[in-house]
Amino acid sequence: MGDLFRIPIERAMGDRTRWLVRFRWLLLMVASAAVLLLDLAFGLGLPYGPLAILLAVVLGYHAAFWWLGNHPPQGARLRCYYANLLHTQILTDMVALTALLHLTGGLENPLFALYVLLVGVGSILTSPAISYSYAAAATGLWVLLTLLEACGVLRHYNLAGFRSPSRYREWFHLISVWLAVGSSSFGIAYLCSGIMQYVRRGERELLEANAACESRAAELQRLNQKLQELDQSRYLFVRLVTHELRAPVAAIQSFLRLILEGYVPEDRLMEIIDKAEKRAHDQLELIGDLLDLARVQDVREQHDVGLLDVAAVLRDVLDMMAARIEDKRLTLDVEVAPDLPPVMATEAHIKQVWTNLVSNAIKYTPEEGGVSIRLTQEGGLIRGTVTDTGIGIHPEELEHIFEDFFRTDAAKAMARHGTGLGLSIVKSVVERYGGEVWVESVVNKGSTFGFTLPAVGAHPPSSPAV
Repeated sequence: MGDLFRIPIERAMGDRTRWLVRFRWLLLMVASAAVLLLDLAFGLGLPYGPLAILLAVVLGYHAAFWWLGNHPPQGARLRCYYANLLHTQILTDMVALTALLHLTGGLENPLFALYVLLVGVGSILTSPAISYSYAAAATGLWVLLTLLEACGVLRHYNLAGFRSPSRYREWFHLISVWLAVGSSSFGIAYLCSGIMQYVRRGERELLEANAACESRAAELQRLNQKLQELDQSRYLFVRLVTHELRAPVAAIQSFLRLILEGYVPEDRLMEIIDKAEKRAHDQLELIGDLLDLARVQDVREQHDVGLLDVAAVLRDVLDMMAARIEDKRLTLDVEVAPDLPPVMATEAHIKQVWTNLVSNAIKYTPEEGGVSIRLTQEGGLIRGTVTDTGIGIHPEELEHIFEDFFRTDAAKAMARHGTGLGLSIVKSVVERYGGEVWVESVVNKGSTFGFTLPAVGAHPPSSPAV
């Protein structure tokens, strides 16, 4: 996030460094032309030999900086590399300007104002602390040059006819130009750095606002995509429900029309009525499952939620299923761990979970098969599994097994009637209370459906009771 909100001048340090190289060309040409024109106009008697050497040195390091700015070393941290290169350029320019001033009159040369220009450029491109260091460097170089010339350590090149030959030794003039350069340098550093801080703060705020807008746009796009998916799911659900509701009603209507129009013989009348009753029963079962699914998916329904013994609910469901298990002569193996902690849920919802899982195991297990039920504790979770020796599920159908109205081909062949909503209800209930569901299956060998629910006040599990 820090890189995202860096101000442009920091992100484009390489561009600013190369810009300074180009700016130096302009400054070099202006300074050279000014010195040449002044000498031609006033016959100042400048030392062209040393000036030529200085110009060659400036051209040399200018070319070096140009090459370094366009060919950074491999693996270098570019921001630090370009920042150091920028600082080196500005300080080198100050030293070169000091040498130029020394060869062109020193204190007598009004071009010492270029110090202020260099400090201003540095203040625009860098931070306030470094800006003040540039101001200090410019002031220090100017004071050192004029002081060394005044003390005779360095030769003074007088601008003939332009200034008094002794002016460079007059302390009043020395102190005045020192104060002029120092105050101007620190003043321009303060102004430029202050303005740039304001500009950078504005740019940072714009970048943050832009990033926030992009984030919000991405979030809106995600929500819009989710709404589209929900709308598509709603459309498919309505189509499926309409189809599932229409089929039984159409069948009942057909049976009744046959009876009313006298097409049903007397000896088959009860048979047709029985078929109509079964279709009505299918209709009521589907409507009941749809209502159950709607209730478990409605997060507003929070009544009757409390501490619940999952094992007690299982015992009630097994008592209800006992007749069906006995009719199919199934072997039932139940293992419930002792002292299981409760879960926070509604009894009706957990009863739906056990009812659907155990009912499916009974329905899709052939006669004299087996059903195994396990209820244990794993850490902070209550884990329940229902295993049968039934028809199993093909691998390509496993990923759809918890979808609304989905029934496998084998399930349809074995049991014609069914809503396909039982496992969807199981998934909705378990996930509503923070749990998970899963299934493992082998075709013609059986299936295991399992779920977990968060336990309340869980304690280390005891050894399971067999």
